[in-house]
Amino acid sequence: MTVVTESDLVRLRPHRLRVMCWILAPALVVVFTALGLALHGSTGQGAATFQRGDSFAMIGLGVLGAVVVLLFTRVKVEADADGIRVRNVIGSYNLPWEVVRAVRFDRGSPWASLELHDDELVPMIALQAVDKDSAVAGVRALRALRDRAQPLPAAS
Repeated sequence: MTVVTESDLVRLRPHRLRVMCWILAPALVVVFTALGLALHGSTGQGAATFQRGDSFAMIGLGVLGAVVVLLFTRVKVEADADGIRVRNVIGSYNLPWEVVRAVRFDRGSPWASLELHDDELVPMIALQAVDKDSAVAGVRALRALRDRAQPLPAAS
């Protein structure tokens, strides 16, 4: 996980997820290209045969699969004194700290999440449990920013 802190700016990106995606995406293209090039001849008992278009379709499916896998490399979290910006695979959130109740990383959870004051949970896929200590450091940095921006009320 990449953790960049410049004064009050925190940028978080997953490490292991990005590595796995950059390995898997080219592998998908290679496998589907090999399958596409291997398609020739009869399809079985019928009179149908594999055509050149079938080969191109298989290669296209491999490229499409690689693009979908690479979408997972886009996830990130950026936070500063004003708020937090979360970009997941599908969807982004730009939230001020005033709406964030807590930064959660529950035991057994695959990633951290933001608990909002309206009891909604916003997943932060950029903070993966598989990144271990760097994910914990990222959550601590986010909690510190949240606490500075919105201190907890004093107990009476």
